[in-house]
Amino acid sequence: MKNTALTATHEALGAKLVPYAGFNMPVQYEGVSVEHETVRNGVGVFDVSHMGEFLIEGPNALELIQKICSNDASKLTVGKAQYSYLPNEDGGIVDDLIIYKMKEDSYLLVVNASNIEKDWNWINAKNDVGATVRDLSPEYSLLAIQGPKAVEAMQSLTSHNLSDIKFYNFVVGDFAGIENVIISATGYTGSGGFEIYCKNSEVKQIWDKVFETGAAYGIKPIGLAARDTLRLEMGYCLYGNDIDDTTSPIEAGLGWVTKFTKDFTNSEALKLERENGPKNKLVGFELDEKGIPRQGYDIVDNDGKVIGKVTSGTMSPSLHKGIGLGYVPTDLSEPGTKINIQIRKNAVPATIVKTPFYKVSS
Repeated sequence: MKNTALTATHEALGAKLVPYAGFNMPVQYEGVSVEHETVRNGVGVFDVSHMGEFLIEGPNALELIQKICSNDASKLTVGKAQYSYLPNEDGGIVDDLIIYKMKEDSYLLVVNASNIEKDWNWINAKNDVGATVRDLSPEYSLLAIQGPKAVEAMQSLTSHNLSDIKFYNFVVGDFAGIENVIISATGYTGSGGFEIYCKNSEVKQIWDKVFETGAAYGIKPIGLAARDTLRLEMGYCLYGNDIDDTTSPIEAGLGWVTKFTKDFTNSEALKLERENGPKNKLVGFELDEKGIPRQGYDIVDNDGKVIGKVTSGTMSPSLHKGIGLGYVPTDLSEPGTKINIQIRKNAVPATIVKTPFYKVSS
């Protein structure tokens, strides 16, 4: 198992560590519900240094990105980020990712930890335009400082005005006494905050300063289990659960980051699928009665016929009810539609709802 630069720190804090995507990662410290609520109402810090970072540079960098990614990266200006995915040739998804435009002809792609090697091979196999591709993953750490108090709690650590950094924008500058840190207004929780990219040799200093400064705001370390409940309450897809090599991005609701203003991998087939309408749709649902939906459980109609499968499910710490995502036939995908989740011997009634499940108060 690989360790992050902070593994010893997590051990000292009493974290429960589990294998995740080949890394030794903290799954929880105090408990999922406590950590979840800390992020929803205050500020918490995740070590997500297992994520992958690829730098694509050179005069043909944009050409390569436009060819392999679904979104239109030509719209990016320096200091902006964009959510996208890598389509495969068979109608599925290699990975979802974030693209950062660092400077002219220089882009940082942040990919899922479990897909680093797969993505690296895929991108390089498609690179017939001579772009320079570098894997920075082994050198870089990533902290996600998330929650409504993140801006206020972290402002004293940087000369940049954090409240000026809009969603999916970033700056490169000073943070916690370190220069050339990427401070990005991105995250996977729906509660605001920042993601901090730095060198492995710098992350311990940043972690310590973040907790020292954030102490007055009740800052806590947060594990991957709460990261999962937070993202699920927002209806965000998780690669390996809700999307994978076999799932259609159109069925998964990723049409909004699928731009047919250019040619990209499998774009003609995806365009046809969108025009004809997908057979299935990824939907959110809430249980009408007690129960916890889990990945792999069957979704059944009132006659007991299997119509789909749960791809992600949990007991929502914010809503105190069972919630989940799953694929169902398009004609059964409208919000308000009644379905059932097969939990062991019981078909538990549920209702399809519009995501996000958790509505962030402005």
